[in-house]
Amino acid sequence: MEVKSTTKYVRLSPKKARDVAREIQGLPVSSALDILTFTPKKAALYIGKTLKTAIADAENNFNLDPSTLMIKEAVIGAAPTMRRYKPRAKGSAGPIIRRNSHISITLVGAAPEPKKKKARKKAAEPKPEEAAPEAAAEEQA
Repeated sequence: MEVKSTTKYVRLSPKKARDVAREIQGLPVSSALDILTFTPKKAALYIGKTLKTAIADAENNFNLDPSTLMIKEAVIGAAPTMRRYKPRAKGSAGPIIRRNSHISITLVGAAPEPKKKKARKKAAEPKPEEAAPEAAAEEQA
C-alpha cells in the first residue's frame, strides 16, 4: 500500500531542498523524523511537515501501522518562480529570481491482512459404501 502526500508552492529553492530529501529516502519513518528534527536547514522543516501529513494519512485513512512505514521516495519539484527586478547602474534592471518548490513524499507499508474465515469442519458423515449394508439390514428387519 502506497500513501502519497504533497506540499505545493513552498518558498524554498528546489536545489537546496533536494539535499535534505536525499538523506531520508529509503529509511523507516521514525529514523527519517529523527534526522529531519536535527537537520539545521529550512528544507527540513517543510519536508518534516509533509512527512507527518503522510504518516497521519496512512494511519487514519488506510489503517496502516506507522511503525511499519518506509519512505519509498521523496521528490522535490520546481514550482513557478517569482520574477522581480532591481534597479541597476545606468538605468538598467537586474533580475531577481525567487524559486519555489513542490514537495512530494511517498510512503510504503504493509497492508493489514484481512481476517480470514476459518473453514468449518463438516460433521462426519458415513460414506455411501458403509451406509449401504446398514440400510439393507434395516430394510430386511
